[in-house]
Amino acid sequence: MRVADVHVHIYPDKIAGKAAQSIGDFYNVVMAENDGSVSRLMERVEDTEIERCVVHSVAVRAGTVRSINDFIAHTCNEHPELVGFMTLHQETPDMAAEIERASELGLRGIKLHPDTQAVNMDDERLMEAYAVAERRGLPIIFHCGDYRYDYSHPRRLLHILHEFPNLVVNAAHFGGWSIYDYALEFLEHERCFLDVSSSMRYIGPRRTRELVEAYGYDRIMFGSDFPMWTPGDELELFRAAGFSERELERMCWHNAERFLGMSL
Repeated sequence: MRVADVHVHIYPDKIAGKAAQSIGDFYNVVMAENDGSVSRLMERVEDTEIERCVVHSVAVRAGTVRSINDFIAHTCNEHPELVGFMTLHQETPDMAAEIERASELGLRGIKLHPDTQAVNMDDERLMEAYAVAERRGLPIIFHCGDYRYDYSHPRRLLHILHEFPNLVVNAAHFGGWSIYDYALEFLEHERCFLDVSSSMRYIGPRRTRELVEAYGYDRIMFGSDFPMWTPGDELELFRAAGFSERELERMCWHNAERFLGMSL
């Protein structure tokens, strides 16, 4: 079976350990196995069925957007098995220009994390980016859901989906990390993909399968949320939900191709 991991964070070597620790602190998780470096990612996917990874990072300050996008693009040029997504920030002076520049570097989509960026995902300052992404056919990965914050609540994503009906979206973490039932209430019948990252170890195999069946096999994608978790371990958790090989192939490969709009 061929597998694409659509939710992977990477960082330059000099800050990879600190960045991973910051993620662990934000979610109260001990980051004992992974440091977020590209070399560690390559080690973790070696000898697994994972052939492609969608990689990204998040700018918590507008001034880091350009350097992050340069790093992601450079890394993907060195590792053709990686597909890079750009970051943006709500205070980016000219979002359209940065989207154009990052796209020319080869980045294939956008990743936003409203909670760590401290911005409502449907903030007016981000609407220009969504309009440009919709027009250019660039998919967006949104971190969705957190019981501690309102920035990424699935109702806000619903607003975006209705405002931009042709926008291609991955509502990460089953559409609502830690608020999975709210996500299902708002997104069950909407037009978006959802990945399973940072969810299965919290909700267990039975609820994982229930959510997949509720949303539909054509909408679900595999994601590990590396370095939060180890990709091979997350793939085993996904298998443990009892899906058939044909269902897994759809969710682990074909849906990623449809989301990205490219053959992998």
